[in-house]
Amino acid sequence: MSFLKRRNISKVQSTSPSRTKESSSTNDLQTSLQDNIQHVKDSLGESTDIVIREIRIGKGGSVKAGIFYTDGLSDTPALQNFIMESLMLDIPGTELEEKLTPEQDLLASLKDFAMTVGEIKDVTNFDDLFTSLLSGDAILLVDGYSEGLVIGNKHWVERGITEPTSQTVVRGPREGFSENLRVNTALVRRKLKDPNLWMDSKVIGTRTKTNVAIMYINGVVNDKIVDEVRLRLDRIDIDGILESGNIEGFIEDSSFSPFPTVFNTERPDVVAAALLEGRIAILVDGTPFVLIVPALFVQFFQSPEDYYVHTGIGSLIRALRFLAFFIALLAPAFFIAITTFNQAMLPPALLISLTAQREGVPFPAFIEAVIMEVTFEILREAGIRMPRTIGSAMSIVGAYVIGTAAVEAGIISAAMVIIVSITAISSFVSPTYNLAISVRILRFVFMGLAASFGLYGIAVGLVALILHLCSLRSFGIPYMTPLAPFNLPDQKDTVVVVPIWRMFTRPRLINQKNRVRQQDPDSAKPHPPKNEGYGRK
Repeated sequence: MSFLKRRNISKVQSTSPSRTKESSSTNDLQTSLQDNIQHVKDSLGESTDIVIREIRIGKGGSVKAGIFYTDGLSDTPALQNFIMESLMLDIPGTELEEKLTPEQDLLASLKDFAMTVGEIKDVTNFDDLFTSLLSGDAILLVDGYSEGLVIGNKHWVERGITEPTSQTVVRGPREGFSENLRVNTALVRRKLKDPNLWMDSKVIGTRTKTNVAIMYINGVVNDKIVDEVRLRLDRIDIDGILESGNIEGFIEDSSFSPFPTVFNTERPDVVAAALLEGRIAILVDGTPFVLIVPALFVQFFQSPEDYYVHTGIGSLIRALRFLAFFIALLAPAFFIAITTFNQAMLPPALLISLTAQREGVPFPAFIEAVIMEVTFEILREAGIRMPRTIGSAMSIVGAYVIGTAAVEAGIISAAMVIIVSITAISSFVSPTYNLAISVRILRFVFMGLAASFGLYGIAVGLVALILHLCSLRSFGIPYMTPLAPFNLPDQKDTVVVVPIWRMFTRPRLINQKNRVRQQDPDSAKPHPPKNEGYGRK
């Protein structure tokens, strides 16, 4: 029976599970190869980067087939050497050619005997075909079949694994995430060789079709938090997701709070440490920044370097970050309050010096601080946006020139320049960019309270800030954990860092299934050998 006759008969009676009658739905693949090719061309506007190659396979070339791929997203040499060459050159004249006849289940034979690639999937509709085609996969359609094969063949130019730029350390790994989702998941797998490290994949964005992966350690993570993360991701209905920040805006608990409730990092070691504590990582294709939930307030003061250096050094640096946080938040406000309302708190010599500096300054302390803070914010943003070779130099020179000129012109007092400079430097101590932005916003609020009510206004502002922080939650976990509610065993990694052999339990509220990290912490404690008998003759 000839192939043409068999195709006509198949319209009345199906003879193969893969050979179906012409579908009435315009979204389903048709049995006619030419109709499918024309539909692809029409849907994609005959884009020049979409390559369609028509070939003949089977015994004597009796079957028409078409290969579709996107130039620039697919590995063209591999497609030519391992797929097209196998179908057109290697198979003819061999025993395998007998299996590729119309009388056989052609697609099944191709998958089983001809396709020398690792990933092959079936496709039956144009939506899945376009998603795979525009993701870099190759598509094989055969005339007479209303389904095709998706051949894994992704390949594009990408940035290599480099050192993270936003979270640098003196001691620690130098590798950072890239824009490739599979590279990022591999970096995490390389650090956690645990079969319980599970990963779920989702596609978000009706037009971008962005791949999103959820990673967690089964048996350690709280299953309720995993379900909540899945629920929030499933609720996202938007045409495009271009960066993990778009995901963060959909899943964070409080969109109007200045404090971030979702942590982001571009370091694989930070993600691995978070997974070991029972947290969940959300990886988005196309960005090196990975989201970690739940995120707590103290987490934004932690740096991976704290755990790679001596405990005393790590604790000192951690405490210094908390001190810098309060300086960056309250230093200008305290200066305004003391010089405006509470001058009696200053020593007489210091008060006389400040009064002499302010003689001739036309603005009150609050206007001085606002002018200088806005100027420093402009310089900061200009230094970030300008080319790296001149950005830092421009910021330093600009701040020095403007500050000196303002003091000499009598517009700003020298003490105010010092306060604002210390505040700006302290804001750079934060290891996370998100928390630094929150401090920059709240700083102006406290300056306004200090200018209006003095130290009383600052006290009221601090009370309101603490109440706000205690009201926040991140995926059901109190944001101020373990400070409020206070948990004594979890204080080993808040303001100070205890030795790693003392961190034998995971955070209580984050993890409630498997809290023990090491069974016998006393055995892990360093035990130097005794000096008995050493040095004696």
